[in-house]
Amino acid sequence: MIELVNLQKRFGDLAAVDGIDLAVPRGEFLAVLGPNAAGKTTTIRMIAGLIRPTAGSVAVAGFDVQTDPLEARRRMAYVPDFPFLYDKLTPAEFLRFTGELFDLSPERIDSASSGLIERFSLGPYLNKPIEGLSHGTRQRVAIVSALLHDPEVFVIDEPMVGLDPFHARVVKDVLKERSAAGMTVFLSTHQLSVAEEMADRIAIMHRGRIVAIGSREELREKSGAAGALEESFLALTREEAG
Repeated sequence: MIELVNLQKRFGDLAAVDGIDLAVPRGEFLAVLGPNAAGKTTTIRMIAGLIRPTAGSVAVAGFDVQTDPLEARRRMAYVPDFPFLYDKLTPAEFLRFTGELFDLSPERIDSASSGLIERFSLGPYLNKPIEGLSHGTRQRVAIVSALLHDPEVFVIDEPMVGLDPFHARVVKDVLKERSAAGMTVFLSTHQLSVAEEMADRIAIMHRGRIVAIGSREELREKSGAAGALEESFLALTREEAG
């Protein structure tokens, strides 16, 4: 469902993403870890079609993000770490606006949003201006709006930022449920515990490259670290740094 082929992005002399080849199949939950400036967010922005690759290609659900962007975006949802919302709208208005962008009927918007609104505890905030909501509440609005059209691919950057423990659990449960039902999830995080708990595979990025990818056990074997994921992560990024 996501295919990256020799994906590269340069900013002057800096290779922010340096030749990534990656395939994420339907229904897989992939978590991407990496130090600061590893290239995770740049990779996500290329998948979402927000920036153009210097070289290589990105395909989502079989559609090239650069040559067939509308078809790729119809099948994808993207939530950044600090999502942009229209502050003067209410969450109810924003959800309807988002649904209409994906050509959903008013009836489908209502049916798709009702259960999510309840699970994400948005009922008390539906008719309040977004500009007055907390960061965590805004994050929940963004995630609900992204799920409305039942995307085949869900790309999310640091989903737990600003969320209290209860709603962090809700996000985990919803994403795992959707993944089990066939939605491909590409999640970037600094929280090793989130990756370890949720992911089918974990990719470790460093200096613009994927230095290791696999299950928790496969990363342990590759790194030679017998303990927690943190030890594997540090061993793999330390080797690359050296």
